[in-house]
Amino acid sequence: MAGMDAMEKKLAEYKCDTNEAICLKLVRFPEDVGDESTTFHPEYSHQLYGDDEVAFGYKGLQIQLYYTAGNLNTLFKIKYTAKVSEKFDCVEPDDVECKIRENIPPGFCSNTDDFITLLEKEANFKPFGSLLHTYSVHSGDEGEDITYQIYKADMTCPGFQEYHKRLQTFLIWFIETASFIDVDDDRWDFFLIFEKYNKDGETLFATVGYMTVYNYYVYPDKTRPRVSQMLVLPPFQGEGHGAQLLEAVHRFYCTFPLVQDITAEDPSENYVKLRDFVLVKLCQSLPSFSPDQLCEGFSEAMATEAREKLKINKKHARRVYEILRLRATDMSDEEKARSYRLEVKRRLFGPYKKNQREMTKMMRCLRPEELASHISQMDTKLQHEELEKSYQELLGEYRRVIERLART
Repeated sequence: MAGMDAMEKKLAEYKCDTNEAICLKLVRFPEDVGDESTTFHPEYSHQLYGDDEVAFGYKGLQIQLYYTAGNLNTLFKIKYTAKVSEKFDCVEPDDVECKIRENIPPGFCSNTDDFITLLEKEANFKPFGSLLHTYSVHSGDEGEDITYQIYKADMTCPGFQEYHKRLQTFLIWFIETASFIDVDDDRWDFFLIFEKYNKDGETLFATVGYMTVYNYYVYPDKTRPRVSQMLVLPPFQGEGHGAQLLEAVHRFYCTFPLVQDITAEDPSENYVKLRDFVLVKLCQSLPSFSPDQLCEGFSEAMATEAREKLKINKKHARRVYEILRLRATDMSDEEKARSYRLEVKRRLFGPYKKNQREMTKMMRCLRPEELASHISQMDTKLQHEELEKSYQELLGEYRRVIERLART
């Protein structure tokens, strides 16, 4: 038994956290390759290395995936200080290299000098597609405004398909349920953010992030663009690029009369927060969302104007209304606060009423013992407590949007 414990302890020394072992980098200058401050790591690696996100068989494992900042030409190398040997019976190291090779496109470098040679060609890289929007972000580190541009591209753009294969490899590290898309389907649109920067007197472009949108058919003659995946790369997060991208995409589709509305596929909590901010920012200037209209309650005029002018569906327009009404309401006034609270709660109570109707139907056909297992769901006091909890959580979300709007 003691020998077994010693063996397990020894084997444990050869386990590595793959989120720490994988080192990602966007390289602009040769010196970036050895600069640890430019390295970032995945949030997830379970799609390649299992739910425990562990690789066995190595000490000091480092999986290097370095990309040229613009065209994303790739350097892939594996380093480690020790590897499990034959003295451990029936134990083999994981094939960490094979798992990476299966998920990055061929043509990558395994030699640093070759990678540096490709880096020298970055001046030839130009963004794909058509320019939609240009904006600036002030950099405290640089002490100046940095210019960013958003482009709309598709697979007909020369060289884009190869570039996209490299770009989408980031998805598996930063989106928990990410999957690669079928690029042969021409209903996909791609929106990309690039940073403009100077190197040796030349203007170069660095990849910042992107969004994929699928155009679904809506009978009889319309389409419904659905946001599929959206990613701002970690070195650029927290600078407002996601909001700039989502707003630019909305404004792009608003120019097409046959677009019905814009939706999102299985949106994350962070995406919902971003969408709240962007849609409120867009709607606040619409006449139907003016302060004097907000106090009258949510109206069909609001739903119609949001849909026709901004391609926002009724559900999202209602949420925008509640945020803007909260901003326009003096919550220290007890009567105004009560009026707002009751209106929001009436909407939130919809699912509870539906459950009650279903329970009433169930009572007619269930046996007594079956009914007993469901009866707790009918507890009115519990429903009110849950409703109040939902309302307070929603209020917190809305206030964060309002605070962000105040900073813009």
